[in-house]
Amino acid sequence: MRELAVQALSSTERGYDLLAPKFDYTPFRTPEEILGPALAHLAEPHSITAALDVCCGTGAALRHLRPLCRDRVVGIDFSRGMLAIARRVTADAPGEAPIDLVCGNVLHMPFNAAFDVAVCFGALGHILPQEQAQFVAQVVKALKPGGRFVCVTTPRPALWSAQYWCARGFNGVMHLRNRLLSPSFIMYYLTFPLPELVALLDKHGFSVDVHHGVFAGRFRHVRLVIGTLAQRHTA
Repeated sequence: MRELAVQALSSTERGYDLLAPKFDYTPFRTPEEILGPALAHLAEPHSITAALDVCCGTGAALRHLRPLCRDRVVGIDFSRGMLAIARRVTADAPGEAPIDLVCGNVLHMPFNAAFDVAVCFGALGHILPQEQAQFVAQVVKALKPGGRFVCVTTPRPALWSAQYWCARGFNGVMHLRNRLLSPSFIMYYLTFPLPELVALLDKHGFSVDVHHGVFAGRFRHVRLVIGTLAQRHTA
């Protein structure tokens, strides 16, 4: 708890640098019960030319992406600490496609029509509402025509549910922290809920499919969202 408090009082980037060595042992890491079924549902092995993991963190999704790719797998994240762990944990990942790790801001990605697939798991809460359109536009820019964007989300929880009020309470604390302290630490819940995410992707030229029943057990409420760009698009 003390370490988490220190991290939360830092900037988002510095907080994740500090958390990186222990991140994979925390509840913040996207669980294998999400990553495995999502990426197995996406494609067959060696069927993707190049893929991008947006906000790749410690590389958990990269390990699942590499066997699907033939030529290249890229992860981008703004935390050098997280990328250092990703470099280590992906060194023995199955597959033969080279893995490149890029330190950068996902709101200004240095890619142009480079990837067949882009994925993002467990990081949408770091995108502020006023930046969501820019984030999706950057994903569009990174994808080839006909490319797919893959992520997971949930329907908005009921107003009377404990889940809703716990999330709202956490968000309230974070808003207060960011008003009082600088630099900000950006992490919020209830971001990109299902209807809003589908509408945003549709606005940016994606044809969106929402897949139910991909995940089991405690994750059965999670939805796999796959947006496909038209064969021709403007960035």
